[in-house]
Amino acid sequence: MTHHKKQFRTESRSATDSNGYRFPLGRIVSTPGALEILTSEEILKALGRHARGDWGLVGQEDSAENKLSLAHGFRLMSVYESAGGTRFWIITEADRSITTVLLPCEY
Repeated sequence: MTHHKKQFRTESRSATDSNGYRFPLGRIVSTPGALEILTSEEILKALGRHARGDWGLVGQEDSAENKLSLAHGFRLMSVYESAGGTRFWIITEADRSITTVLLPCEY
């Protein structure tokens, strides 16, 4: 993963948030490549889906892994696609201290 990250401004939500967020996102950062290609609206929409447990385009095995990770406090990963067809990932670390928006090539 690239070491150059820019903080993306939004607030962390608790698991009991009225928006249905199932876990806190912690500090939200994005890699330069993701910020260059994705719009703020795409990032915010995907972050909301991720926090609600909608893992996007992950397969059944990864979805099951996320379910286990959510229950036991492990790392969570979602895959989404921008309006322009670019796939991107959102990863929340196990301790829920940070969530990163990135392109797969930046991992």
